Amino acid sequence: MAVFSSLVVGGDGSTTKGGNSGGIASGVDRSAFLTRRRSADFLLIGGQTARTEPYHRTPVPVVISSRSMISALADNRLAHWWNLSPTAALAKGIKQFGPNVLVESGPTIINELIANKVLDGIYLSVTSVVGGEYPIDIEKLLANFQEVKREEIDGTSFIEARRLK
Repeated sequence: MAVFSSLVVGGDGSTTKGGNSGGIASGVDRSAFLTRRRSADFLLIGGQTARTEPYHRTPVPVVISSRSMISALADNRLAHWWNLSPTAALAKGIKQFGPNVLVESGPTIINELIANKVLDGIYLSVTSVVGGEYPIDIEKLLANFQEVKREEIDGTSFIEARRLK
C-alpha cells in the first residue's frame, strides 16, 4: 500500500494563484504530476479542490471527501462524492479501488492525513512563482517526512519524502 500526496507550491509556499494551482505550476511539474496520476488506483481530493481544479476528466477514479454534497464533477463518471472525513474516505477508497492512492488536495486534508498517520509520503514540487494565495510553511510540512530525493529541473525543485517511522 502506498498513500502519497502530490502538491505543488510556489517559492513562497503559495498553494494557489488566481484561484487554483495552475497559477503556480510549471510545465515540468505538470508532466511529473500527470505521470504519477496515471499509476494510482484512485485520487483523493476535497470539495474545494473539486470546485476549483480541472477534475472533469481523470484517468482513474477520484474520491471527493466533502461535507457539501453539491457535486461539481457530475460530468466525471469516475467521480465519487462522499460525505466522509478524508481519513474515512481514504479507507473506503482503498477497499473499493485499491491501495495505491494519490492525494491531490490542499494542506487541510494533507495535515489531517499526516496527523492520523495514514500518509506514507509526499511528492512536493516547488516552483519559482511567488505572490499567490494560501501559503504553507514548506519546512514545517517537510518536518513530518524524511527526504528521499531532491532534484531541480528547469527551475522547479522536486522533493520526494517518506513518513518518519
